[in-house]
Amino acid sequence: MRGPSETFPLDEASIHSALGTAPKEDPARVREILAKAREMKGLADLDLPPLMAAQDPDLLREIFDAARWVKDQIYGNRIVMFAPLYVSNLCANECLYCAFRASNRELKRRALSQAEIAAEVDCLLSQGHKRLVLVAGEAYPKEGLDYILSAIRTVYAVRRGDENIRRVNVNIAPLDVPDFRRLKETEIGTYQLFQETYHRETYARMHQRGLKADFDWRLGCMDRAMQAGIDDVGIGALFGLYDWRFELLAIMHHARHLEARFGCGPHTISVPRIEPAEGSATSEHPPHAVRDEDFWKIIAILRLAVPYTGLILSTRERPEARRTALQLGISQISAGSRTNPGGYEDDSEGGAQFSLGDHRSLDEVVRDLAETGFIPSFCTSCYRMGRTGVDFMDLAKPGEIKAHCHPNALSTLQEFVEDHASPGTRRAAEQLIASDLAQLDPRIRVQSERMVAQVKEGARDVFC
Repeated sequence: MRGPSETFPLDEASIHSALGTAPKEDPARVREILAKAREMKGLADLDLPPLMAAQDPDLLREIFDAARWVKDQIYGNRIVMFAPLYVSNLCANECLYCAFRASNRELKRRALSQAEIAAEVDCLLSQGHKRLVLVAGEAYPKEGLDYILSAIRTVYAVRRGDENIRRVNVNIAPLDVPDFRRLKETEIGTYQLFQETYHRETYARMHQRGLKADFDWRLGCMDRAMQAGIDDVGIGALFGLYDWRFELLAIMHHARHLEARFGCGPHTISVPRIEPAEGSATSEHPPHAVRDEDFWKIIAILRLAVPYTGLILSTRERPEARRTALQLGISQISAGSRTNPGGYEDDSEGGAQFSLGDHRSLDEVVRDLAETGFIPSFCTSCYRMGRTGVDFMDLAKPGEIKAHCHPNALSTLQEFVEDHASPGTRRAAEQLIASDLAQLDPRIRVQSERMVAQVKEGARDVFC
């Protein structure tokens, strides 16, 4: 049974007030804000509307250049790789935009057995994945939460030769504090949950039945998770349900609330856009569809406003859209994804939550990243070394996290090259590694070269 609802004081009136203060376009004000953003201390509410209002191509280019610069200062050219693992599409909610909603009789329902979960993990390991986000619809088999906890343990237990999944992140229904403590005991990485929309009236219209219809219970979820000791959490909104400008400011309010209360804001922010979903008219015609031009602004503004937070982009987006987004501040992407239970083993999309925009394999995505100068990183060392929550931010804010993350990114990419890369991907990745090593700070280069050499000689899971 759920405990009492606890939420942060989201003030819709103040958000609307801030949005009403921005002129149509003010180049001088935008440049003043960009100078502030380059200090990498974040932005305030009233800084965001002028950036949102920018339309002039030259001014937009300045915004995008600033976002690219900030991302490079903190994360460099690394892109963290992961895959979603859907273990169930059972759901008791009625979310109008989602194929999993309870009334959708067209969807083939399935909850994987632990043996089937293990088979899915084996498929993902065969591709080269090391980090997963476990996803389930918001109804479980008769075991309840124990089903999810068993699934996490199953994922960690699977071995394919010397390979295993090194970190499981989780995206499941909100829990109370005692159950979040149980979830933490399984040694998850990040707990993700999206509010979908922070606009209360729209939320009520889009979530008509089920536990998810309780706006405040969902809104207070991250407070309960962090109370339970889960210090890496991921938030986000489903862009297209309401005005993207409102959602962006609400995300900022949520991030600041968590930082004020717990000393650390969200580890990640996701930026999914509505994609067509089986049996959902709403998904085919989003009430507030987000144009590409505005989507680029969302990503760039988030990077400037919360510089130390990871920004996640899924395979909802087309390859060409993902290439653009990577230039604007995205630091984590999924690849080779399936959004239906059992989709990796049977190579199907039946029973999926939404339509994919990027159907490329992990190998193809790795090659594309390497050819465009990005280092695909399979690193999970921060979780295992205790560099999470406040400790991660204490390293990230002065720029010290690069000394750990860059060598780890290169060693894990070399691991992918040795064990999984096709010939074309091997060539692209090895050229990138050599070029990147030559440009590194000498102190970081020596350590990186040593770690890459260890992997070439047969060592695995080399990290610092």
